[in-house]
Amino acid sequence: MLTRKQIELLKLIHNRMEADGVAPSFEEMKDALDLRSKSGIHRLITALEERGFIRRLAHKARAIEVLKLPDALVKDGFSPQILEGGITHEQTKPSERIAPGAAALELPIMGRIAAGTPIEAISERVNDIAIPGSMVRGSKAHYALEVQGDSMIDLGINDGDIVVIREQDTADNGDIVVALVDGYEATLKRFRRQNGMIALEAANPAYETRVLRDDQVQVQGRLVGLVRSY
Repeated sequence: MLTRKQIELLKLIHNRMEADGVAPSFEEMKDALDLRSKSGIHRLITALEERGFIRRLAHKARAIEVLKLPDALVKDGFSPQILEGGITHEQTKPSERIAPGAAALELPIMGRIAAGTPIEAISERVNDIAIPGSMVRGSKAHYALEVQGDSMIDLGINDGDIVVIREQDTADNGDIVVALVDGYEATLKRFRRQNGMIALEAANPAYETRVLRDDQVQVQGRLVGLVRSY
């Protein structure tokens, strides 16, 4: 039997990974559950792990595998999402980068995406990467980009990470998107509409939110997964 707070936290982790492919930070967990300190989150995480609902993946920052949901949440539908890591795509063949027995899918790496000051858009295939098939859903095309910069670090998206992007030209408030600014700058930011404008929000207080006209921003995809290399 789980407590109300344990259920709330499990649902938060599951929903965030379903939506963004990235687990929430401990700070976000603390705020969402209205707790006074991160120590309370540590205790909840430990309790969920001991009860077999989640598993923390060793040596992978903020990487959590949700193993199951309690009956109270199963009715909403659930399929396990694993945030994979430990990939060194320069040194291994695609088929060797996924754990034995896991369904793998190869995606093209289409250059780098700025998580910081926008850089000139890159759309040339530079490599391939194998990812868990669970990261890709639906019939839309997907591709991967290497993150450059630290403006999304508070969401666990670090410099050098590989982000998995689903191609789409629309976004909802709160989505993490690949945005093309003024037709030549590409950046990875959280998308919001406000007062007839589009705000591209960083997840690092060192970076300011960019507020742009609708015609200046073209959504090119939405983040659905993240792979960390070591």
